[in-house]
Amino acid sequence: MSRIANSPVEIPAGVEVKLEGQDISVKGSKGSMALAIHHNVEVKQEENVLNFAARNKAKSSVALAGTTRALVNNMVFGVSTGFERKLVLNGVGYRTKVSGKTVNLVLGFSHDVNYELPEGVSAEAPTQTEILLKSADKQLLGQVASEIRAFRPPEPYKGKGVRYADEHVRRKEAKKK
Repeated sequence: MSRIANSPVEIPAGVEVKLEGQDISVKGSKGSMALAIHHNVEVKQEENVLNFAARNKAKSSVALAGTTRALVNNMVFGVSTGFERKLVLNGVGYRTKVSGKTVNLVLGFSHDVNYELPEGVSAEAPTQTEILLKSADKQLLGQVASEIRAFRPPEPYKGKGVRYADEHVRRKEAKKK
């Protein structure tokens, strides 16, 4: 069984946590987030530390306590430091341009792909073949990165496509004559 719920979440300076019944809201320099906590999970705040525990010893309650602890930890880290995700475009003629809340992608199709960023996610293009996504919400950031990658996933023969910067694309050998 997981013991993640046993480790407390420390609240850094500049982050404000409000605990009202089963609702928790976190506010920091990068934004604010809220979460409704399941009734089987108990949260206690002592000064700048949050402790999580299951209300009963059922396996599902212990799992929910660990999941809630991880979600709240991501919220605290997100509003204080923020999350980043880097995408790399590989391929001849593949390039990107960011203007406002729109990411323009040239991925070898007959048309350009324009992706509208949701509220809470910002993007910048350090080079023409890189996209740097930033957000306070880890789940939303991963969803946006996944949707951009899905326009042209990396293929195994030439490695062309949109991939995460830390992703390793397993290459295949071409067909022999």
